[in-house]
Amino acid sequence: MKNEYKTIRSFGTAELVEKKSRFIASAKPVSSEEEALEFISRMKSRYWDATHNVYAYFVVKDGSAIQRYSDDGEPAGTAGMPVLEIIKKLGVRDLVVVVTRYFGGTLLGAAGLVRAYGRAAQLAIEAAGLVMMRLCRSVTVTAEYSLLGKIRNLVASNGYAVEKVEYGQDIEMTVYVPIDMVEAFIKQIEEVSGAGALVEIHQSKYVPYESVSADS
Repeated sequence: MKNEYKTIRSFGTAELVEKKSRFIASAKPVSSEEEALEFISRMKSRYWDATHNVYAYFVVKDGSAIQRYSDDGEPAGTAGMPVLEIIKKLGVRDLVVVVTRYFGGTLLGAAGLVRAYGRAAQLAIEAAGLVMMRLCRSVTVTAEYSLLGKIRNLVASNGYAVEKVEYGQDIEMTVYVPIDMVEAFIKQIEEVSGAGALVEIHQSKYVPYESVSADS
């Protein structure tokens, strides 16, 4: 299991016009092949009158990578494959991209199609926003209210994501800590609290950790 991977943050769309052909690209994060196929079906219904609805998706499920693409009637290798290649070039996973084409009356040629579909896909992925997902442990820190300021400062200075804060007899703050930094975090908590805080470690999960650029 990788400690981190790159994906898109949300739905994104972009439009490109090449020699009067209109390309509408739509990108969406998905967690399964079923979600990808559902989105493709929805886009085909939305753009039912389009000349082509080309797609590609790349999903990692239970350690296995699933990748599929379709040229949807375009010459073989000129549409779906360029979209998939852009996905791989950008190093993203767990997403689906559909590129809809309305033919403008002028043939683009194989090279022109490859460029147009690839460019439209990249624009949609960039519009969706790239984010790094990091494998973290959910860690709950229970402490007296007098230690809240120190714990907040520690969490903020390290950039850890706060899942929730509960106010009862004591303060309970649950944060997501990158899996390779958990031991260091526990030691830091012991230091700032004078060993007066209780630390509980829970399950692991991938959480959005930082936004990244397309060329990172």
